[in-house]
Amino acid sequence: MDFRLSEEQLAFTQAAREYAQGELAPNAARWDEEGIFPREAFTKAGELGFCALYAPESIGGLALPRLDATLVFEEMAAIDPSTTAFLTIHNMATWMVGTWAQPTVRDHWGPLLASGEKLASYCLTEPGAGSDAASLSTRAQRRGGAYVFNGAKAFISGAGDTDLLVVMARTGESGARGISAFVVPGDTPGIQYGRKERKMGWNSQSTRPITFDNVEISAENRLGEEGEGFKFAMKGLDGGRINIATCSVGAAQGAYDASRLYMGERRQFGHALADFQALQFKLADMLTHIIASRQMVRLAACKLDEGDAQASSYCAMAKRLATDLCFQACLDAQQIHGGYGYLKDYPLERLVRDTRVHQILEGTNEIMRVIVARQILEKGVDLR
Repeated sequence: MDFRLSEEQLAFTQAAREYAQGELAPNAARWDEEGIFPREAFTKAGELGFCALYAPESIGGLALPRLDATLVFEEMAAIDPSTTAFLTIHNMATWMVGTWAQPTVRDHWGPLLASGEKLASYCLTEPGAGSDAASLSTRAQRRGGAYVFNGAKAFISGAGDTDLLVVMARTGESGARGISAFVVPGDTPGIQYGRKERKMGWNSQSTRPITFDNVEISAENRLGEEGEGFKFAMKGLDGGRINIATCSVGAAQGAYDASRLYMGERRQFGHALADFQALQFKLADMLTHIIASRQMVRLAACKLDEGDAQASSYCAMAKRLATDLCFQACLDAQQIHGGYGYLKDYPLERLVRDTRVHQILEGTNEIMRVIVARQILEKGVDLR
């Protein structure tokens, strides 16, 4: 077992750090304050290969292991979790198009998404189907060589600003087996975007509901075969959970770095904050939790890369652990900064707001516990 990164992995890490410092750091606070969707930043990310990290080479992707992708996303999230999180969603959608789209659709959209010239949203959640994704009701009815969509999606990241939608819709019976997956151009007639949601965080990416009113697309826009959509969605969510966990680790690392610097500079009662044992212990616990989370996330990524039969459980455990511990680390960092941590002049309040939602999306942390518990209790799986 070798925990050391290879030279290639270190090079990806350095490239991501330079991108984050050059593109994200000068703008993150403004994007958050003004609710700007930073299209140009995503285009520059595409030029570096960051829009298709693990997508197939056939569409211009880098085909990297999920482990390597975590290294890139962590560096970016240390500066701007919100923008990075959207980039992870786009990567997931791009991977799905490159892996399961019909050849004509794949060859057209794949390179555009991989380059960052076009961006994609992932549409699974509905107003009445959040944690219980298999109960979704948006329907795609087959009519000759086309499908006609009717229904609604909710909490869709990038909706209204992206060019392509990866949509899960019901084509058959109730339950998971009746769900299929499609790619739908974002400007298709009949698609209506709701108002931009006013959110606690993640303000650099728009979040809107989507309504489909007799939206017609060609049957060649289906991913895979009918009835395979839920399987694709779950495969996407395994990677998505690693991605969000990684964004939490990155944000916590950024909060820790800021706190360590602040404790060395800030003086109270004639001493630097770094001299007070209570704060030393808090900093030590933060770092311990960050490193534990990072290793858990990387273990889960390796399980996914290896095609391990229990990869979903490892992804769920990693997501639960990292998003809980790292959100607390951000809170602790804010506390170390005292009143300054509450000001927008410092990054702590933004890191706290942006990481809070990580415990909710990609399956709530309560659902992560359900996934693991089912494996070990109902199926008797040994995760050693």
